[in-house]
Amino acid sequence: MVPQHLVILLVKLAVAASLASILTRSGRFQRMLMREERTLAQRVQMALVCAAIFGTGVLARVLNPEAYQALDLGLEGSLVMGILGGYVTGLLAGVLISLPAFFAHEPVSMILFAAVGVMGGLLRDVAPDKEAIWQFSPFPDLSLWRLLRRRDLRLAAFSLGCVLVILLAEVLRATLALHFKSVFALQQTWHDSSLWMILAVYATTLFSTALPIKIWNSNRNEKKLEQQQLRLNEARLAALSRQINPHFLFNTLNSVASLIRLDPDQARQVVYKLSKILRRLLRQQDNLTPLSEELSFVDDYLAIEMVRFGDKLRFVKDIDPGTLDLLVPSMLLQPLVENSIRHGLSSKVDGGTVRVRSRMAGDRLQINVEDDGVGIPEAKLATLFEQGIGVSNVNERLKVLFGDDYKMWIDSRLGEGTSTGIELPGQASGTVVVEALVTSGSQI
Repeated sequence: MVPQHLVILLVKLAVAASLASILTRSGRFQRMLMREERTLAQRVQMALVCAAIFGTGVLARVLNPEAYQALDLGLEGSLVMGILGGYVTGLLAGVLISLPAFFAHEPVSMILFAAVGVMGGLLRDVAPDKEAIWQFSPFPDLSLWRLLRRRDLRLAAFSLGCVLVILLAEVLRATLALHFKSVFALQQTWHDSSLWMILAVYATTLFSTALPIKIWNSNRNEKKLEQQQLRLNEARLAALSRQINPHFLFNTLNSVASLIRLDPDQARQVVYKLSKILRRLLRQQDNLTPLSEELSFVDDYLAIEMVRFGDKLRFVKDIDPGTLDLLVPSMLLQPLVENSIRHGLSSKVDGGTVRVRSRMAGDRLQINVEDDGVGIPEAKLATLFEQGIGVSNVNERLKVLFGDDYKMWIDSRLGEGTSTGIELPGQASGTVVVEALVTSGSQI
């Protein structure tokens, strides 16, 4: 019968892992796990959810005790709920999980499971910090090794304490099953069990309690990494946006400085346009913005540059009205248009033209920004993404927003102009599809 007993114990471990995995599929339960501080209503809700799962296993064992012994994880589930949720969660979960056994003439099970849930809450209270609850090891030898090697002994001592409490819970179950005959315990149903099998039962209880905690902790860590990555991306985007603005302001203030003595009236016009741009930048919060707002921003910027360049700078727009409401990355066009003027047209004696076009190509939005500037030498073109402030900034922001699922390229001919292309994927929701093809004079 020993092989059969071992199979039951292995199935019990598999059931513990399966039940924990089932609960992680619930988004609401995942949110429960992410909280360390919970209201009374949240603790009760957590107890109800877990009682429904673990109580079902107890019910299956009660209905068919010969075939489904391995499904009874009532003690383990009560203890886990106490450890993760505290006294209220552990006590309530223990009572609810024990109901099938209580009505099957096993009344002491309710007392046992409730007491074990409270023991789990005690462990939660004595933990050095809340993360220690998730980090305890079910291997006593590893805990002892940590206890001997680490200067901070709190985590290792807490881990050993968890192991001892779990084993104590199994001792209580075995003792009550032996004396009262109204509590289910595997070893009491095995008349031919040896000392090794009893030790295997205790080890199974230990790992059946630790497995759900480890599985849920793995899920918590994945969620935390996702949240950290989102925060990192937001921080990178904010930093990149701050990089764009000083670059733009520096060039604009140089224009104002050159106009103050030569033409004060024009200098005032530039300052007025600049104030409009700054107000828009201060209100800018989203990473995506409608194309109409991007074009309006470019209008204000070009109005500043036209004050300086006069008739030498010409600006032409050919915009499909159906594209104005589509979303594009914020500050996508202005850095490229700025570079077109500064490095593509400003050195030409007779100036040049900046042309902006937009159109729909199937479900894609295409934006063309063209100039007839001086172009970029081929040697410089090869390192433009690393050296150019405008291009590298736009490229980095696109990388943060879209990962590897985008394209950006630059083509240029000396004396004819420069073409920069940006291709973006459609968004996952399917509501906005963006592909920008930006053609600009020179991106430095």
